[in-house]
Amino acid sequence: VLENRDLQDSIKPQKVEFRSLNFNSTLHWQPGRAREARDTVYFVQYKVYGQRTWQNKDSCWGIQNHVCDLTNETSDIQEPYYGRVRAASAGIYSHWSLSCRFTPWRETVIGPPMVTVMHSNKSIILKLQAPRSPYKRRKGSKIPMTNYYDLLYQVFIINNLLDEQHRVLVYEGKGKVIKIEDLRPGVSYCIVAKIYVPMLDRSSAYSSRQCFML
Repeated sequence: VLENRDLQDSIKPQKVEFRSLNFNSTLHWQPGRAREARDTVYFVQYKVYGQRTWQNKDSCWGIQNHVCDLTNETSDIQEPYYGRVRAASAGIYSHWSLSCRFTPWRETVIGPPMVTVMHSNKSIILKLQAPRSPYKRRKGSKIPMTNYYDLLYQVFIINNLLDEQHRVLVYEGKGKVIKIEDLRPGVSYCIVAKIYVPMLDRSSAYSSRQCFML
């Protein structure tokens, strides 16, 4: 019995946590203290905070991975959720390991905007596009993150003659098409953009750099 209890404890999953980008939400965990046996499998359940019964996630039942996609199960983005995981090895089942409470709207990470650059002789025009969520409209297109939050675009310009850290904020607002004028011909510039969410006081990562010379 003691040996079984030791095995139970040593295979119990560790560090169960939700990770979420643009509402693509997955449950992650690490194997228990025991060096993971080849036959260790995992079982995932989830529930809304306040519900009594846990739901099985069928496609994460008896899996060998350490990640389970719960995007569809957490689609009511204002609700708080829990996930939990247990392991089994050699016919022994561990106790459940519980995640912290997870509220998608509050905790998802918003990704950077897509930036398209078009330039004329002294100015450039930028088209900005917010990332899309995994959730779809009735017609099938994915709902953009601007439907869920009040988002501001921030556009920075880097003059490559100056130092890389010298990012100048040239625009902040909701406009999706922006014109930047009075740029010097023959100078190499780079543009990066990010999204700011005032309500949560959080920013996305920067978009990838787009460089050009007029």
